[in-house]
Order: sequence, then C-alpha cells, then structure tokens
Amino acid sequence: MDLAYTAEQNMLEESIAKFLSSEYDLDSRKALANSDLGYSEEHWQTFASLGWLALPIEEAYGGIGGDLVDTMILCESLGKGLVVEPILPSLVLFGGAITLAGSESTKQSLLPALADGSIKGSIAYLEAGAPSDFNHVETIAEQDGDHYVLTGHKSVVFNAASADHLIVSARTSGGVKDLQGISLFLIPAEAKGLSRKDYPTVDGLRASEVHLDRVRIPNANLLGDIDEGAETLQQVINRGILAISAEAVGAMEVLYTSTIEYTKQREQFDHPLADFQVVKHRLTEMFIEYNLAKSLCMKATMLLNQASEDAQRHIHALKFLIGKSSRFVGQNAVQLHGGMGMTEDLAIAHYFKRLMVIDAMFGNANIHLEAFTG
Repeated sequence: MDLAYTAEQNMLEESIAKFLSSEYDLDSRKALANSDLGYSEEHWQTFASLGWLALPIEEAYGGIGGDLVDTMILCESLGKGLVVEPILPSLVLFGGAITLAGSESTKQSLLPALADGSIKGSIAYLEAGAPSDFNHVETIAEQDGDHYVLTGHKSVVFNAASADHLIVSARTSGGVKDLQGISLFLIPAEAKGLSRKDYPTVDGLRASEVHLDRVRIPNANLLGDIDEGAETLQQVINRGILAISAEAVGAMEVLYTSTIEYTKQREQFDHPLADFQVVKHRLTEMFIEYNLAKSLCMKATMLLNQASEDAQRHIHALKFLIGKSSRFVGQNAVQLHGGMGMTEDLAIAHYFKRLMVIDAMFGNANIHLEAFTG
C-alpha cells in the first residue's frame, strides 16, 4: 500500500498551511467561535475560491473529483488550525449523503452550489434516546398523498443554524431500533414546522436541537429508496469518522510539536525540561501514539477508498485508537505545560477540548472497541 502523497496532495497541504499561518491564529479562532455566526463566511468563500469545497465533489457536478484521501489531507491540515468552519457537517456529511443517495436532479441542484460555497447543509440523525446509535429512530415520516409528513426531534445537529438544507432520518416502517425502515429526507432549513434550539459546544463549535412538528415535504424529497436509508447513513458516518480522525491527527501533531518546543525552553534546576529522561520518555510515547494514529488513519481511508471488505473493521479500530491516542497526547501536553496548559490563553487547552469532543462523536472509543472485537 503506497502511503506517499502525490504532488497535487502536497500542494493542497502547503496551501492550507499558508492560509492558517496568515489567517488563523488563536485569537482569530476564539473571536470567530464567539461570534454570532460561529465561523467566518469570508473564510468559507475563500475555501471555495481555493477549490477546497469542490475537492470531494465529482467533476460532473462542478467539483474537482478528489477521493477520500484528498479529503483526509484537507481535514488533517485544517485540524492543525482548529478551524471552526463547517467542513464536516456541510461538505463531508451532507455532501456525502447527496453524492451517495441523491437523485440526478438533486445532485445537479445541490452539489455545484456546495462546491462554490453558495449553500451549506447538515445531517440530522441522532436522537436523545441513543446519543450514538444511528439506527435508533423515533422520528416518524408518514405518507400523505404526494407528500411526507415528519414529526420528531433530532439532537446535536452540527451547524444547523447556518444550513440551507437538512438531511433528516425518519422511520417509515419497523421498530425504533431496526435498521430496516429508516428513510432519509431532504428538508429546507426554513420549512414550516421545523424549529431549532442553537447552542455552542464545549470545543467552540455550534450545534442545534431540531424539532419537527408535522413538517410537510414533497415525495421527491425522499433521498434514496424508502426504508433503505441505514446503509447510506452507515457510509456517511464512516466518512465522518475518517474526517474527524484526520482532524484529530492534525491536532495531535500540533500538541506534540508545541510540547517539544515548550520543554526545550522551560527550565528547571538550570536545565531545560527536555533534558530530563522522564520527559524524553514521555515525548517519545506521545510521538508513537501520534504516528500510530496517523498511519491507521491513512490505511483505513485507503481501504474505504478502495471499497475493501476490511474497511469497516479498520474504521472501528481507527476510532478506538483516535480516542485512546488523543487522550494520551492531550493529557501529557497539558501536564508538561504545567498549570498554564489548561488556561484559555494557551492553544493547548483548545486542542485538548476538541480532541475530547472528537472522541465522543460517532461513538466513543469504548463503543468502537466493542464493535471491533464483537
């Protein structure tokens, strides 16, 4: 398996690094996270002009036609800057679902607009009764002539406040936890009967609780086949896991390199901290955990890219390792920085918070360990 980047992928990595160095210091990030919108629309349009939003979209729909490895590089690079713009919910999850299950007319309508930055979307699939099980669906969709009527509640819908469209999972048959009987629906964000409660997350991003009170949508807004949405959801979640794992790898790299620099500068007993053997050992362990996570992220991405039968098992292993390695690297970065490691004025704390949220997303490390060994 060739793990080397192409020249184009190296250029992508370099262009993102250049953007982050000039536009995305900690103070800028904190200001964006605390703003009304929660991110920069100007940055979003810059992402579009640089081709980043078009990266995973097929050329036939105004995109560049990149693969999952390209998206991994994008997310890893943006993870180094703790970027708050809605790449995951809009491009990876919403765009991925449209690509996988959308009709030709839906793709023609939405994918070019995603690529040029003129619309955003998100996906609403989690419910309060089961915060990590996508198959737990109490939201109901009932057919009424040439429309479906949706009623229910969705939790932790990332960036719903800035989305133009939502993809919502609803039950059209079967029991609450059945895989069969889940259907996906495309709903305008301003649809009558749809309401939101928006809130900031602990890592500085935005999410919403979404309530559906007899929301009527045309039959044409069914995404994919009736009762068969679970397979699409699983594929979209797999893409989401790869994206946040790559983001975590980028964040871990920053924590590791920042901690090395700090221990070289901070002195105790007239010696830099990095001179002490116990610190050297700890930095070595951080390096190992980071590289294990990076290697498995690349392998799992390439396997899913190739539609390998081993991809799902590797994705479970990856999500477990990301949770384990993120916690180890983050906790040791904080410890080696001393008390200041947990202050809001130092980037370390912000990276650590993001890593802990990533561990919880799409099922935590323990859930994926159980899936891997089961």
